[in-house]
Amino acid sequence: MQNSQNNLYDTDYYQWAEQQKELLRTGQFERLDIDHLLEELGEVMTNNRHAMLSKVLRLLTHLLKHHYQMTVLNPQRHEPQQFRSWTDSISDARDQMNLLLQLSPSLKREIPNMVGTVYPAAKNSAIRQMNKYLTKAQWLTEASFPDTCPWLQEQLLDEDWLP
Repeated sequence: MQNSQNNLYDTDYYQWAEQQKELLRTGQFERLDIDHLLEELGEVMTNNRHAMLSKVLRLLTHLLKHHYQMTVLNPQRHEPQQFRSWTDSISDARDQMNLLLQLSPSLKREIPNMVGTVYPAAKNSAIRQMNKYLTKAQWLTEASFPDTCPWLQEQLLDEDWLP
């Protein structure tokens, strides 16, 4: 059975998955394609983690841009003229993160590590994106933002919080 399952896995993934589901449902564990099932479970976990990493990166990038824009470049204006608002993107990233957390609540405990992992990339991205709108004399550098994320996980996930 293992050879025909491997072939089915390679030739018709959907049918293979349906077959594996039926074998599980009917308790035919000895007929399961364990190697491919383990591979697929690993990929699901990796995909969910990568999706959350992507959302955290996007959120941090836009929070950094919003914070710098509001506190340094235009502290007197609610919505600065020469920059677009980052709040829609911040809300969208949070919504997507919350959807992922509804599907996989255990990812929440991974967020602090993810923040530490992606914060340097978010910082670099914010610098690059903001510098497009600034004169060379105003360009941001690594020193424009803190070395580590200045916000708590609760703040990052709070739909009403902005720095």
